[in-house]
Amino acid sequence: MIRIVEPEILDTLTEDDPAALRNRKDITNFNALMGNFRWFHQNLQKRIRSSDRILEVGAGGGELSNYLERKHSKRTIPLKVDGLDLWKRPDGWPPDWSWHQADLTSFDHYSPYNIILASMILHQFKEPELRRFGEKIRRNARLILASETARNKTSLFLLQASQPFLRFNWVTKNDARVSIQAGFAGEELPHMLGLPPEEWKWTCRTGLLGQYRMIAIRRQS
Repeated sequence: MIRIVEPEILDTLTEDDPAALRNRKDITNFNALMGNFRWFHQNLQKRIRSSDRILEVGAGGGELSNYLERKHSKRTIPLKVDGLDLWKRPDGWPPDWSWHQADLTSFDHYSPYNIILASMILHQFKEPELRRFGEKIRRNARLILASETARNKTSLFLLQASQPFLRFNWVTKNDARVSIQAGFAGEELPHMLGLPPEEWKWTCRTGLLGQYRMIAIRRQS
């Protein structure tokens, strides 16, 4: 499938629009079905260090980071995740966690962060924008975890087949299709981010439910 990046309806709605709120619930259910939050938790626990500064890009309503906080509560290494999104700081975001309201491609304060989390956000950007984002984060990051949509016909079939059961609203139905068409295949994402293979090692895997997941680790980090 040729990669096609189109605007998503959610980006045209206000934060309190009923359709946007319903879409956020659909996305939360979608993430639970695909096991995305659990995947972030498991991989973060394997690699986190006490000195790490973590940033979630496209943090939205804070669902992923709040999940990580709950799961991490009994660990010896404290967890602090700052958020970055076009939307304002969500209700329930931990008071001692920072929030940056900005576009991830124009944000210029990535330097404190050495772990980057990206959940269902990078598919919204074309390759030049991803390259610009990659140039910003790879200067200081040692770990990048990204969970996205797999761009293939199986993903489109699963989306179509699941709609009668999941009862997505009209925004979700459109944006899920757009997300798949703009998703990734093979090792596209690390290459689009411009991660030099001599500096980074990565794994990119596609799941049975249409997940596309990348773990990128800086060599000798």
